[in-house]
Amino acid sequence: MSSLYERIGGEKAVDAAVDLFYRTVLDDGRIARFFEGVDMEEQLAKQKAFLTMAFGGPNTYTGTDMRKAHERLVAKGLNDSHVEAVIEDLSRTLRQLGVGENEVQEVAALANSVRNDVLNR
Repeated sequence: MSSLYERIGGEKAVDAAVDLFYRTVLDDGRIARFFEGVDMEEQLAKQKAFLTMAFGGPNTYTGTDMRKAHERLVAKGLNDSHVEAVIEDLSRTLRQLGVGENEVQEVAALANSVRNDVLNR
């Protein structure tokens, strides 16, 4: 079976999804505040590399682990409701880009699988 990365359309699909996803996130009043002061160009590049790796594509991710990467956000109040908002925004983004429902659910499950690390618990 091909990787999730290949099934959603590879590099072009991940790039398009991340670009659209962050536009959605920055417009989402539930979670936009967590991105104040963030270098979004750097954030987009890190997220593209991370998702490429997480979806089974080439691994060029050099960022820190989930706990370390989200530590300061947890200190700002990041909780389950925010993780839900991110998963919801990501799922909506993938659907807008024509990704199949099975793959959308697989991405949501993958995102959910790192919830405890993201929330440092």
